[in-house]
Amino acid sequence: MSEPVMGATEVIRPDKETFLAEENPFESMMERFDDAAKLLELDPGLYKVLRTPEKQIIVAVPILRDSGEVEVYTGYRVLYNTSRGPAKGGIRFDSAVTLEEVKALAAWMTWKCAVVNIPFGGAKGGVVCDPNEMTLAELERVTRRYTSGIIDTLGPDSDVPAPDVNTNERVMAWIMDTYSMHKRHTVTAVVTGKPVVMGGSLGRREATGRGCMLVTRQALARLGLAMTDARVAVQGFGNVGSVAADLMAKEGARILAVSDKTGAYFNAKGLDIPDLLAWTAERRHLRGYPKAETITNEELLTLDCDVLVPAALENVITKKNAVKVRAKVICEGANGPTTALADDILESQGVFVIPDILANAGGVTVSYFEWVQDRGGYFWDEETVNRRLESIMTRSFDEVADWSDRYKVNMRIAAYMVAIDRVATMHKLRGMYA
Repeated sequence: MSEPVMGATEVIRPDKETFLAEENPFESMMERFDDAAKLLELDPGLYKVLRTPEKQIIVAVPILRDSGEVEVYTGYRVLYNTSRGPAKGGIRFDSAVTLEEVKALAAWMTWKCAVVNIPFGGAKGGVVCDPNEMTLAELERVTRRYTSGIIDTLGPDSDVPAPDVNTNERVMAWIMDTYSMHKRHTVTAVVTGKPVVMGGSLGRREATGRGCMLVTRQALARLGLAMTDARVAVQGFGNVGSVAADLMAKEGARILAVSDKTGAYFNAKGLDIPDLLAWTAERRHLRGYPKAETITNEELLTLDCDVLVPAALENVITKKNAVKVRAKVICEGANGPTTALADDILESQGVFVIPDILANAGGVTVSYFEWVQDRGGYFWDEETVNRRLESIMTRSFDEVADWSDRYKVNMRIAAYMVAIDRVATMHKLRGMYA
């Protein structure tokens, strides 16, 4: 364990209640950053550097719709910090994308890569659009035009995107092809989350959910509990939540409830996860699932359970409902599901929170494996991928837990301290370019 980077400053900020808007994802994230920076006694200059994104790009994304109509969307790409290596972060297509959200997610990626100690910085991107209202051809045009708009920052040594909300392997294939056509040769390492036949990694799709299972197992062991027969509720039955639920069930856990945007479903004896996976594979949603009781998403969040996995949206656990949470462990499969104000309430109730920058870092870890395999031109079997992922996730959990014990802080602040210390150390070693 390295010694923290020390300085002589105290971070001063306005009162939480007046300063922090819970709905502002960047300020919510920075609330935790400030707490960790204060405990580290971070140098004032480094504090300014680490609180400021390196690059924020806004591009117009004009396309010709199938109808012949011209539409212009807005695209963003934020590189938050690249001191430890190329920027790494997903691209999302969603009508709710904002620059503040992308900036927050890019910062999260910076700390996430640092907390699991992989050689990437943090980035994020997005296009303000509704892909559900587009044809496949229109979606491809948006992807390629957006890629060309940010192409100067992309590259295996500079900025490596990945899938995120409403993007997938196909979108990554289009990005890779667009970039490769500009470079006049195939560059597989420019994106991760690609189809395996194009240089994607085995185990990548399951990696985030698998990472959630691994750190949850560690957390339960720390509390003297076991995964066997642990009662679990999972909010969000997309890629992360469904894989986490499936793997936890295979470890012996009882999955009490799951949900998606169409509703939440509960069975006190435990849901049949393979049956649920087959149901959603056919219909692409949970709506109408007949073998469980219907409950609300809010009821799911406040179920009496051992483990709660919020794996859907940001800011679902707030100061309004945190007091009702009865889980012993929260594993944050989503980015930013718990607000800073809710953190204080959960801590006072003794809830053990595995923070997002640790809990869902399995995805970026296997993205790193994919990037390594692409650059080396040698690919690993799935057992090797999963074994190396388990090694990194369990080691990272233990490191954060050590910092938590050492500084007598919760796991979230400890994770930020580990991450900030590593990024700050790199800046100190590299010095300031003038």
